[in-house]
Amino acid sequence: MKEEVLEQFHQIALAQDYISQGGIGYAKTVLEKAFGESEASNIINRLTSSLQIRPFDFARKADPQQVLNYIQGEHPQTIALVLSYFDPEQAGQILSALPQEMQADIAKRIATMDSTSPEIISQVEEVLERNISSSFTEDYTQAGGIQTVVEVLNGVDRSTERTILDALEIQDPELADEIKKRMFVFEDIVILDNRAIQRVIREVENEDLRLALKVASDEVKEIVFKNMSQRMADTFKEEMEYMGPVRLRDVEEAQSRIVAIIRRLEDVGEIVIARGGGDDIIV
Repeated sequence: MKEEVLEQFHQIALAQDYISQGGIGYAKTVLEKAFGESEASNIINRLTSSLQIRPFDFARKADPQQVLNYIQGEHPQTIALVLSYFDPEQAGQILSALPQEMQADIAKRIATMDSTSPEIISQVEEVLERNISSSFTEDYTQAGGIQTVVEVLNGVDRSTERTILDALEIQDPELADEIKKRMFVFEDIVILDNRAIQRVIREVENEDLRLALKVASDEVKEIVFKNMSQRMADTFKEEMEYMGPVRLRDVEEAQSRIVAIIRRLEDVGEIVIARGGGDDIIV
């Protein structure tokens, strides 16, 4: 029994080393040559179950353009499934490069995606990578959802985002509204440049700004106060100090109104929110 345990440990150690060198496909190929196809699959299955390796690991390491070339002819649901497992930045680049008529449909499918069976995931993986065939988990895997599509859209360029959201407004207004609410939150004001923040300060109601800053992080307060005159900043700090307790709901509503103003200013081109894609590079 000791020898058997040591042999299994040795096999898994080898497999882990091969995976770190060239990924699961490379490890499986080498192990098949050493131990045969059946034993190699058993080793990979034991290892990937213990490591909780996410599906499409091989594809996430690939160049987005290569992945795009491979999946762009697939069914939109297949593309949505694959992008759900990618890093948001990589998924955003791929989504931006897809035909406009597909983008909103795929974004909607990502947002509304439910659990997917490991069998389906395995089949899609085999299509993407012929030599990869393993069961990563016996449980159903959760992917997609509104937060996933929000993260993906935050990685696309502004024109792609607008195209997708405009189409979703027609197809599913409630979903589009929920996505918009999560696209930019008040704390994200720190990614705006100084001129944009000054423009926002001039546009919003002082009462809303005081409420919004009440529970904001020190980083947010610092960057907002830095873009006020010293007199205005001192006045704000003093008034906030004497505000007393406020309802969290009032704070959240004030922040939502400010976020709405920020998005409106971006829509009319008065400010720029830094995003993925070349059309938001400032020169």
